[in-house]
Amino acid sequence: MTVTVFESTASRAAPALAAALLLSLTACTPDDGERRADVLTFWTPHVTPDRLAQQEETAARFTEETGIEVDVVPMEAADQGPALEVGAEAGDVPDVVLATAEQAAAWMRPGLLDPAAAGAVLDELGPETFNERALEMVTAGDDGPVAVPSDGWGQVLVYRTDMFEAAGVRPPGAAATTTEIADAAERIDTDGVTGIALGTRPGDPFTTQTLEALLLARDCPLVGRDGAVALDARGCVGALGDYQRMAAVSAGAEQDARTARDAYLAGESAMLLGGPDIVDELADLVPGSPTTCDECADDPAFLAENSGFTAVIGGSEERGAAAGPEGAGGSEGTEGAAGAESPEGTEDAQGADGPGAAPGARYGQTLNLGVPRGADTADARAFIEFLLGDGYLESLAVSPEGRVPMRAGTPREPAAFAEGWSELRTGEAAGTRVPLTDLYDEAAVRGLADGAQSIDRWGFGTEHAVFAGTLAVRDTLSREVGPLIDGADPAEVASAMADAAREVQADLD
Repeated sequence: MTVTVFESTASRAAPALAAALLLSLTACTPDDGERRADVLTFWTPHVTPDRLAQQEETAARFTEETGIEVDVVPMEAADQGPALEVGAEAGDVPDVVLATAEQAAAWMRPGLLDPAAAGAVLDELGPETFNERALEMVTAGDDGPVAVPSDGWGQVLVYRTDMFEAAGVRPPGAAATTTEIADAAERIDTDGVTGIALGTRPGDPFTTQTLEALLLARDCPLVGRDGAVALDARGCVGALGDYQRMAAVSAGAEQDARTARDAYLAGESAMLLGGPDIVDELADLVPGSPTTCDECADDPAFLAENSGFTAVIGGSEERGAAAGPEGAGGSEGTEGAAGAESPEGTEDAQGADGPGAAPGARYGQTLNLGVPRGADTADARAFIEFLLGDGYLESLAVSPEGRVPMRAGTPREPAAFAEGWSELRTGEAAGTRVPLTDLYDEAAVRGLADGAQSIDRWGFGTEHAVFAGTLAVRDTLSREVGPLIDGADPAEVASAMADAAREVQADLD
């Protein structure tokens, strides 16, 4: 097995990028610069040292069992699309690519992936063993899935239970509307602690995720029944208004995934909207991303013990502000690791059946194994079947909280992988990895798993999949958030986003 390191080139000029990508395709393994035909090339967006090491070990075990050598090529997701296009034109493509749902959707129109290869793998493994929604997300038209689902995650809102209790403010709870989250962010925002950390950097993928999550939650449609862009609908304007309020009390004017996470780990933000891979960091189990809050000096796991999770953001209408001692309505909070319940005096005045967030579309992400057209199909199929079979659980073992299996089990053991995942240990520090259930209560862990199984995304699984995927890959909508964060009318920004989306849609027609 060999490893080719490919660093992110997103900031470089396009000609230089194309040249570098073409060079990477022709210099994958041997010393003489020739690409060996008997080496299977695997592109992966998991580029951190721990994840890369795990993938190398899994690939080495595959080589031992099959004799097929694997070249693991770490490549940032932003670079995969341009690289694949260049390789397809040159007739030199990787054999397997691990890609997001929006990448797979965007690659459908130019036909960069081989649906026949994906279909053959599914037939071999049993399509009934895979999450139905995950399969839909990589399907458009009559050709079937263009890739095979591997794993995924559902977005979560993390909040400081101790801060909300001290301030007498009701936390968003197990389910909340975007308005309730914005209300809570404004109420909890104080000197030295911002209300929420979320994506606010224009044109950044994390901001793209944040926007779609909030827009989905308010029933904002990407397109109407007639297929026309509908991002200027009432729900979209309302969601952007709530996002504007959150951004005004956020931890920074241009936040990406890293800076937002750092703000929460430092105790500088009372909430964080993002992926579930934060949960091991909250327990100080990731050396490269330590907890740095004031209390963490004496208790590194302080944040894990004082954080709760909101698993569902939903409801298309305002349903009341986050409650304080005055008793305004809201949903009862999810317990965190310490079993922190809603603060005394902030009980839901409406009761369990009162107003609250209706279950909404939950933003999330899946990773999928695709075979590009022109690849070594036989070896690629064998490798994917191994990654989703004998090598599956070890593939998911690094950061399992963000890698929930999209294949629950085998035809003979339908729950084998789901049950095996629940026993995996989280964390990156040697000798300190622990099961998630050692850190968080059963409801929180179950929420992570259930959320990944119920992802909803704009257009995926419909005739609009290519449009939705291309819109996300290009970060089109998030490029329009600058004026909104500066105070522009949400209706005007919604109109600008709709116009930008129409341009993308026209390009695809």
